[in-house]
Order: sequence, then structure tokens, then C-alpha cells
Amino acid sequence: MMELTQKQWVRHAVTHPVEGFEDMRWKKAGSLKIAMLIVVLLFFGQIAHGRLYGFQFVVTYDKTFNIVPYIVESFVYFGAWAVSNWAVCTLLDGEGTLRNITIYSAYALIPYIVQLYINVILSHLLIWDEYVFMQIIELIGVGWTVILMFSAIRSVHQYSFKKTLAAIGLTLAAMLIMLFLLVLFMSLIQQIFIFISTIYTELSYRAKV
Repeated sequence: MMELTQKQWVRHAVTHPVEGFEDMRWKKAGSLKIAMLIVVLLFFGQIAHGRLYGFQFVVTYDKTFNIVPYIVESFVYFGAWAVSNWAVCTLLDGEGTLRNITIYSAYALIPYIVQLYINVILSHLLIWDEYVFMQIIELIGVGWTVILMFSAIRSVHQYSFKKTLAAIGLTLAAMLIMLFLLVLFMSLIQQIFIFISTIYTELSYRAKV
């Protein structure tokens, strides 16, 4: 296979769901910087989808902008996916490194990210009766990403079809456990902060008295 630039490898992986990631593996291609850029684009795409959608399709009632949910839906979810898959597949004799899992998974997200931006634009151009076109674009983007993600995990770990399905299922389960523990940890930190703040307030009050 001819030598490709990093940008060309992105296009090759996305447009060749069957052999694209396999070619990347053999050529040891893929850029971590591009992968991180893709995740950043996912972050802004989630914001655009949640805040800039046409009013005739989505009505937002919240007055304030909270960035935390969008950070969770992009950076946190993606990070949990990469780490969980690496942990699970290490136990299942997977060959993929955390770096390659991150790169391949990010590349697989491109169709999903593209449909986010396309539908935000179309939401200001189409009317409600034409919403079906946006649904088709969303379906294609999500479906394409699912196929690419399956191919990415299969290629990076050199798994069979059934083992890839099992690895993805266990990865999702590990993600849920990891996110649950993260929520408990954040809740504990919040309780500690409230406790320290209460003590400080009480001591300050008594010092003044």
C-alpha cells in the first residue's frame, strides 16, 4: 500500500471501514494529536447540538449555560471508553495499546461528529416537514460510526468477530462501573468541601464573638 500522510490516513480509515484500520495497524499509522483534535470537535459539536439547534426542532428552557454536561458527554465518556477498553482487552489478550485504542476510537467518531454539525446547519434551513432528512443523516452518521468502532476494536486487538462483540460489551460494562465510582468520588469530595467550609464558617463566627 502507498505511503499516506496522517490526514490521508484519517480519510482512508473513515472511508474503508473493513480494511482501513487494519492498514493503519500494519503501517503503524495514526496521530494522537489528530485524535485529540477530533475529541475537541466532538465537544464543540455536542455544544452546538445542544445550544444552537433550530428553534422549530428543539426548544431549550434553561436560561443559563452549563458546560459540565458537554465535558462529560465528550471528554469524560471518550476517556472512560479508551481506558475501559484497554483494561478489559488487556485481560482478554488484546494487542492494542492505550495510545492506539485512543487514536482508532477517535477516528471512528468522525461520521458521528460530522452529522452533528450538518444537522445543526440544516436545522436552520429546513422546515419541520423536512425533518426526515435530518433523521436520515443522523442514522447514517451513527450507523457508520458503530461500524467503524467495531472495525477499530477488532483491528487494534486482532480479535475475531465474536470476541470483538464480547470485548465491546465488557468495555461498556466497565465504563458504567468507572463512571459510577467517579460520581461517588466527586460526591465524597463535595461532602468533604462542605464539611471543611462549615467548620471554617463556625470558627470564624466564634472568633468574632
